[in-house]
Amino acid sequence: MTTTSAPAPRVRRRRPPPGWVPRQHGAWAMLVVPPVVGGIVGGWSWRHVLLLVAWLVGYLAYHAAGLWLRSGRKPRYRRPVLVYGGVGLALLAVLLVVAPRLLVWAPVFAPLLVASLVASLRRADRSWFNDTVTVTAAALLTPVAAVLGTGTPRAVDVWAATGVLLAYFLGTVPYVKSLIRERDDPRVRQVSVAYHVLVAAVLAAVHPVLGAVGVLLAVRAAVVPWRWPRARPAVIGAGEVVATVLVTAALLAVVPLA
Repeated sequence: MTTTSAPAPRVRRRRPPPGWVPRQHGAWAMLVVPPVVGGIVGGWSWRHVLLLVAWLVGYLAYHAAGLWLRSGRKPRYRRPVLVYGGVGLALLAVLLVVAPRLLVWAPVFAPLLVASLVASLRRADRSWFNDTVTVTAAALLTPVAAVLGTGTPRAVDVWAATGVLLAYFLGTVPYVKSLIRERDDPRVRQVSVAYHVLVAAVLAAVHPVLGAVGVLLAVRAAVVPWRWPRARPAVIGAGEVVATVLVTAALLAVVPLA
């Protein structure tokens, strides 16, 4: 005689409290790629490791602060702000000690940070304006990382790399919105396609390899929202990772390296 044992109860994984782990998984590629590209173009240095760690911890502090502001500054959201903020400030202080010339970027990043936090305070963190602000801040890590390098890259190459990454990441704003939050608005899809076609034309004028990648991105902007309008966020995120790798590889193939 055999007995059937009852199935073991499913153990639910406890999620960390709000503010500790961002759920915007697609943001990580945008955070990592610009400083990595800047480091490669400018010549790798040990300072790039410190920059990348400080930048990522700063993002965690920024995310926690945004959540705290959107909550109406509730005490339960305060701890990650204090922890990440404290660690981030300490890392920033060390970075400025070893590379004081980075202080020239303070007037650039401070207004961007303030504008984004004000958007969070007004619960407009998902707005087109705030997305543009955060994308711009991320792309500007390319020249920041380049000046920390061991080489002497030409300014035109550094800013060309910055421009390509900025153009690509700006394009992800309407593209992702056309798939998730504003997928029922045909105007968003039209803006996304028009933007990507324009960028593809500009990139083709710069270099054929970049132009080919621009065409692929334009095709994606036109086809994916039409063919897979209900794609899951995880699938969209995976596609973004593939696209980011493709853009990065093409960029590093054509930009002179240190």
